[in-house]
Amino acid sequence: MRYVALGDSYTIGTSVAEQERWPNQLVARLGELDVELAGNLGVNGHTSADVVADELPRLARLRPELISLQIGVNDVVQGVPDERFGANVSEILDALLELLPPGHAFAVATPDYTITPQGASFGVPELQRAGILHVNEILRGASEQRGIPFVPDIFDISSAAGDNASMLAPDGLHPSGEQYARWVDAIEPVVRSLLRV
Repeated sequence: MRYVALGDSYTIGTSVAEQERWPNQLVARLGELDVELAGNLGVNGHTSADVVADELPRLARLRPELISLQIGVNDVVQGVPDERFGANVSEILDALLELLPPGHAFAVATPDYTITPQGASFGVPELQRAGILHVNEILRGASEQRGIPFVPDIFDISSAAGDNASMLAPDGLHPSGEQYARWVDAIEPVVRSLLRV
């Protein structure tokens, strides 16, 4: 099964080795199901508009049979209005459903970066945290409306990890491979349920 991941720095795993990225760890966990990572289109700094403009056009030629979407943190950082973010998310999810049935796509929440050592560099932590919770709810609602599962646990996992150095990449902002493994603990059952195994 050809799996393609869409998203931003959290999907591409900024500051960690390729095998530590959560999509790579997910595929490793699903080994007996013969799932291959056909593409990780995540890009550091991408917003929902960037997914529409840059990632969606590359999707069809990868012939995906399973797709994940994790997006929103850079929309918060850049102050993208809710209406614009919601419209972009709807466009993305509708595009996925043109390629796949709902049972072959899933969405993943954005983590809470505000409590990391570098978190305050991206705005007032309390306001940014509220913004992340808000975009997560928009993505959750749009996903569930279309029958696409949403994995909310990532926010709480990252909050519990806090500023623990073992849970953070060397940049002091992004998750470490160890934290991504905890994400996969939450994501894997959802994917197995989708694939009904």
